[in-house]
Amino acid sequence: MVQTFQDLSAQTFTDLPVFPGASWAVLSEPIPQGSIHRLKMKKGTRIPVHTHPSDEYVFVVSGSPKTGERICDTGCFWVTPQGTRQGPHEALTDVELITIRLGAMGSFEGVG
Repeated sequence: MVQTFQDLSAQTFTDLPVFPGASWAVLSEPIPQGSIHRLKMKKGTRIPVHTHPSDEYVFVVSGSPKTGERICDTGCFWVTPQGTRQGPHEALTDVELITIRLGAMGSFEGVG
């Protein structure tokens, strides 16, 4: 493996149609089905209650998301163990997150 870099200008976001107002830029896929990605959510975007079959680590780069009953602000970091029911996640402002998910995406209630 060699060291690689992705400058901010080279990171492109892809809309996530299943979550209107959300887009992501996958920075790395460290393990099969896992990802390290930036997620942007426009104010009012909502991601329903869900679980992941893997651990997930989230850092709030900017904005204020509400996850469950907790309002998180810029700089907040949270860890969600695999199989833990989480959310919904709602963008109270425009939000940007960095997420590290160590495995498959999982399922979302009320989507599809």
